[in-house]
Amino acid sequence: MVCVIIIINYIIFGDKGDAMKTESFVQPTEQKPLQNQGSKEHVNLLIHEKSPYLLQHAHNPVDWHPWGSETFDKAIKENKPVFLSIGYSTCHWCHVMEHESFEDRKVASLMNDAFISVKVDREERPDLDSIYMDVCQIFTGRGGWPLNIVMSPDKKPFFAATYIPRETRFGIIGMIELVPMLKDAWINRHEKLMESADQSLDILRHQTGEQTGKNPDAHLFDLAYKELENSFDSVNGGFGNAPKFPSAHTLLFLLRYHKRTGDDKALDMAEKTLQSMRQGGIYDHIGFGFHRYSTDARWIQPHFEKMLYDQAMLAMAYTEAYQATGKDEYKKTAKDIFTYVLRDMTSPQGGFYSAEDADSEGSEGKFYLWTLKEIEDVFGTADSDFIRKIFTMEESGNFFEQTTGEKTGMNIPYPGKTLAEMASTLQMTEHEFLQRSGQLGQKLFTVRQRRVRPHKDDKILTGWNGLMIASLAKASQVFDDTIYADTAAKAMSFILGNMRNNEGRLLHRYRDGEAAIPAFLDDYASLIWGLIELYEATFEASYLQTAIDLNDDMIKHFMDKNFSGFYFTSDDAEHLPIRRKELHDSALPSGNSIAMLNLFRLSRMTGNTKFEHMAVTMAQMFTDNVIQYPSAYTHFLCALDFAIGPSYEVVIAGNKDGADTSAMMKTLRSNFIPNKIVILHDSKRTDGITDIAPFTLNQTSIEGKATAYVCTDNHCESPTTDPGTMLGFMSAAGKNQPVR
Repeated sequence: MVCVIIIINYIIFGDKGDAMKTESFVQPTEQKPLQNQGSKEHVNLLIHEKSPYLLQHAHNPVDWHPWGSETFDKAIKENKPVFLSIGYSTCHWCHVMEHESFEDRKVASLMNDAFISVKVDREERPDLDSIYMDVCQIFTGRGGWPLNIVMSPDKKPFFAATYIPRETRFGIIGMIELVPMLKDAWINRHEKLMESADQSLDILRHQTGEQTGKNPDAHLFDLAYKELENSFDSVNGGFGNAPKFPSAHTLLFLLRYHKRTGDDKALDMAEKTLQSMRQGGIYDHIGFGFHRYSTDARWIQPHFEKMLYDQAMLAMAYTEAYQATGKDEYKKTAKDIFTYVLRDMTSPQGGFYSAEDADSEGSEGKFYLWTLKEIEDVFGTADSDFIRKIFTMEESGNFFEQTTGEKTGMNIPYPGKTLAEMASTLQMTEHEFLQRSGQLGQKLFTVRQRRVRPHKDDKILTGWNGLMIASLAKASQVFDDTIYADTAAKAMSFILGNMRNNEGRLLHRYRDGEAAIPAFLDDYASLIWGLIELYEATFEASYLQTAIDLNDDMIKHFMDKNFSGFYFTSDDAEHLPIRRKELHDSALPSGNSIAMLNLFRLSRMTGNTKFEHMAVTMAQMFTDNVIQYPSAYTHFLCALDFAIGPSYEVVIAGNKDGADTSAMMKTLRSNFIPNKIVILHDSKRTDGITDIAPFTLNQTSIEGKATAYVCTDNHCESPTTDPGTMLGFMSAAGKNQPVR
């Protein structure tokens, strides 16, 4: 692989190849107004698109094209390489490169002469992003956005970079010099360039090859835990060094590992991370919700964009932490996240928006930062002194300029302490502290609302909505709050009513009245997860039936013939150089990990062992990959934890609205029992559950009382009308930690 990279660099750069490089996170110099920028009067073909990211580039002087067959036909006809630039609307560095290069007339002139230029929104086309991000990592050893690829008209890449400055500096090649070099290589060294490009694709195909399977066992859990333990930051929480990302599925795994083994350190690692994030600047203490990641190891200095999927997964982690510990701080955090999402990220029709930008008024984080003078002007001396203490604010600022490390005079509000510690420091009771801080926090929020808000990406994505629906539905069960279930149900109604084609198959994106782009694996898997959780929150059988129908579609169009996993794209999707299977869990759980757990759950809920057979085959085929680096597959391990067990099938036979049925459900939901499925057989309703799960037909209530039928490890206990006895069956089956 290294040889291929060296050859390609030499073909493009010649003798300068050793000196010139591109860099993922190059900090631009301070930007002065450009004299040769494009104008709003100029438009390119992106003006007809729906994506907010593509529309942001519709007035660039670069002649951008959308991805499509007509664009590549044009490249073939004109014999030009394709410059593919991938990003998303809330990406800070995408904005920087647009302003510095794509709005510059000289750069645009060079690009228009040398290339057919294509813009892609990675959130609309994650299939393209996945393939070409892997290309970038092969070529450069790193990845990130903006992602820039140069390739032949038949989509064979021969150059990759992330952020590229306008002009060469510090040995980092700029667009002004790079574009002519690429044009020259395309014209004068074309054959050698294509030979090397073919070799790079062969490397990529080899990386996506299938492994021979073996039966996974619980040893994988121990290996993953040891890796996480070795990288755990015991001082600040989280794993590794800066930057730190809130990988919620890793915390879900640690909670399950603690449940399985009784290892208190696993719980401590999860709790320390959840508490540190909540106390740091990565959390928006004024308007709630989490920022994308922390640029420092202490979770204080955030990168300010907010993503829907982070809110969904983190709310789920805090909800499960509350179940596992009973600590109200986790419940409050989860509910605060939902407050943000329902207030700021929910469309009138019920779907959830995608993201909020880091920037406003041309400056990253401006919406969220404060000077002490601003605080004093609003609150006066006494209250401003209180705010300064609880939010660690300083005259010189607590927020640092990333490139210089110098204080900016601006403050990001963060307490850095627990509620008890803050109350004690201020010599107040926790109740008094909460009352006063809540009042002042609301006033800060009101003042902040008058500022110019960051851009909101208001497209609605099926997969991310599925995650939020799952999170809300789970919280509805745990917190006994029907508002969350109602909100999840409204979002699900929107997706199913507006984001399916005439054949009932899912579509990926909705915006401005248009649903488009065939759905990907993650869309199906995440929405099915949401449907399963929504069924268990409401016991409306139609949700479970829809989950089964979509699961059948997913199997038909995405699963390979050997049942050894799902492709990211369907069998009738656009042909690309590689058809990928995404295995590892990155910022989000992979579609395969989610789908595997769905298959195990649906098998137990329906009695259809075909689903479990598929999931077991997937687990076997993935094990060779997982064993190399288990901590990169933590959601896969959550699915495996369910499969290995103990796991439980619980059928409650009783009146859905009865107090005794509610008591049974509350007992199940208030305890951390992640590896279970729950079905309600209400003999007074004919909603079809016995058609979906025929084994429930004879599971009826005893003497008219709510009755629990508990099965585990392929055997069933005697039916019981006592919630405590029901829990006792589960505790006896568990190996270490009893339920609370």
